Amino acid sequence: MKRLLTIHTAILVVTLILAVARVDAGTVLVPGMSGGALIVSNVTSLKEARYRSTIHQKYDFSCGSAALATLLTHHYEDRVSEQEVFKWMYTHGEQEKIRREGFSLLDMKYFLEAHGYLADGYRVELDKLALAGVPAIVLVNMKGYRHFVVVKGVTDKRVLVGDPGLGTRIVARNEFEKMWNGLVFIIRNRSVRSENNFNRLEEWRCVREKAPLGLALKNSDLASITMLLPGSGGVLP
Repeated sequence: MKRLLTIHTAILVVTLILAVARVDAGTVLVPGMSGGALIVSNVTSLKEARYRSTIHQKYDFSCGSAALATLLTHHYEDRVSEQEVFKWMYTHGEQEKIRREGFSLLDMKYFLEAHGYLADGYRVELDKLALAGVPAIVLVNMKGYRHFVVVKGVTDKRVLVGDPGLGTRIVARNEFEKMWNGLVFIIRNRSVRSENNFNRLEEWRCVREKAPLGLALKNSDLASITMLLPGSGGVLP
């Protein structure tokens, strides 16, 4: 009798494991332990959570357009796709330079101005950015690869980053400062809306740790800030 119960229990466990069925991107059906009822649980994969408020770049060198789309869509409630931003900046930009070096902050500034935004680059410390309470696009150097990301929040020890290549993630502040060149690119108008979407608690919770601003930069300085290292020869697809 004891052996039969053991076999029955083992079969039940195996049945339960095999019966777990994913029916869509966010729902899992699990057989109930009594009466054959089904328990429906809404779940979010780690990848889905990472890209919930960060737009995933579709090409190796489109982090600039994805970062700008992330900033507008998730911090200024102005929905725009990476493709729309990419197409506009490429059409209106210096195409040969873009193919060679990628988009610059100046390309982003022109896009924003054409859509009713005022934006500039500043050299500031993270504490001042946190005090201003506005999200920013920044350029980081990841082991020789320059990459645009969005700073979504800042604390004493951590930085919440919207990375078009890796999703929303938390980086230790000292590690972030090693990668960052000290420049921030921010939108100067519509700040009330952006302040409501900076340092959002729900964004901090959904990811794990891997971890007045000064003088505006000149357009010539913004044009020189691209995502590729000088002479890297990268080409957009």
